[in-house]
Amino acid sequence: MDTDFYRMKRLPPYVIAEVNAMRAAARAAGEDIIDLGMGNPDLPPPPHVIEKLCEVAQKPDAHGYSQSKGIPGLRRAQANYYARRFGVELDPEREVVVTMGSKEGLASLATAITAPGDVVLAPNPSYPIHTFGFIIAGATIRSVPTTPDENYFASLEKAMAFTVPRPSVLVVNYPSNPTAEVVDLAFYERLVAWARANKVWILSDLAYSELYFDGNPTPSIMQVKGAKDVAIEFTSMSKTYSMAGWRMGFAVGNQQLIAAMTRVKSYLDYGAFTPIQAAACAALNGPQDIVESNRQLYHKRRDVMVEAFGRAGWEIPPPPASMFAWAPLPPALAHMGSLEFSKQLLTEAKVAVAPGVGYGENGEGFVRIAMVENEQRLRQAARNIRRYLTSLGVNSTAA
Repeated sequence: MDTDFYRMKRLPPYVIAEVNAMRAAARAAGEDIIDLGMGNPDLPPPPHVIEKLCEVAQKPDAHGYSQSKGIPGLRRAQANYYARRFGVELDPEREVVVTMGSKEGLASLATAITAPGDVVLAPNPSYPIHTFGFIIAGATIRSVPTTPDENYFASLEKAMAFTVPRPSVLVVNYPSNPTAEVVDLAFYERLVAWARANKVWILSDLAYSELYFDGNPTPSIMQVKGAKDVAIEFTSMSKTYSMAGWRMGFAVGNQQLIAAMTRVKSYLDYGAFTPIQAAACAALNGPQDIVESNRQLYHKRRDVMVEAFGRAGWEIPPPPASMFAWAPLPPALAHMGSLEFSKQLLTEAKVAVAPGVGYGENGEGFVRIAMVENEQRLRQAARNIRRYLTSLGVNSTAA
């Protein structure tokens, strides 16, 4: 029987999974591993959200199939969020759909709008679903930079001029996972104008919309006049409300894209568990103090990590947003490459990070550090790293 499946041949081994397997084995052996690899929030959701989940779960009629596109109240709550946060008006019926996290949403949209042979522009490095969601659907990926400078727009122009067939979709993700880079509204204005001129759909992943630092709120592409003509945007409750395992996200924007995605989802799922959707309503409509408190907590963790790791001998640029730092390998160890460095950091320093090459070949030379441990554990990680670097003869000072 043939097991050489077409889509499996298009999926390379998941590099990050190799480090994850090593981490799991080490923990199973009783080792104390400080896990800064996966972006899995260590904070609980707000109490009133958990209470709403339990309340609705007690109702006998809450356990049947839900609506694939999301219950009306949740779509209205997301539209209200965009109105108060970005000043953007959305039609909850035609411009909002609920997803099972932004990852599922991106994959469902890729399935809906992609034909074999289509060319999609995606950042490199990027979160894997930004490329592999389309590869699974049969598309070809042409990489563009992640850094939003003049070279970025030059790369877009070159891609349109020299790619056959012409690209039909562009994926953007700011604040970026993994690089934590950010953009301003002027960037989106220029991007929307380019997309309209070139007849390209824009897929914006705004999963880290509320994890911004230094008083610089993250903009939405939907704030740009005419963005709804060419763009759809994904958000998630995973980081904003510490609800990662709940798998709650949204897509908003262009009505044709929303309709296509909704139609595909109607064949694939019956929607998230109704009590979870009701609890998500409580999160969006209720007190928003957790959003600011989470932001401040990640900000403090960022400062502690940058300071402690720096004193340990590893200089890390402070990220302007997100829950990640994009850290260049210590210069003396750059020859190792990101995968080998990540393995050694795990075995020798008992600290797990994600190798940059797992996010694309342009991620080589970096690792992604997730700020998902408390300040005490971050300082412990720095002490462990200092000992590791000292054992290799890399200069450091006491952390």
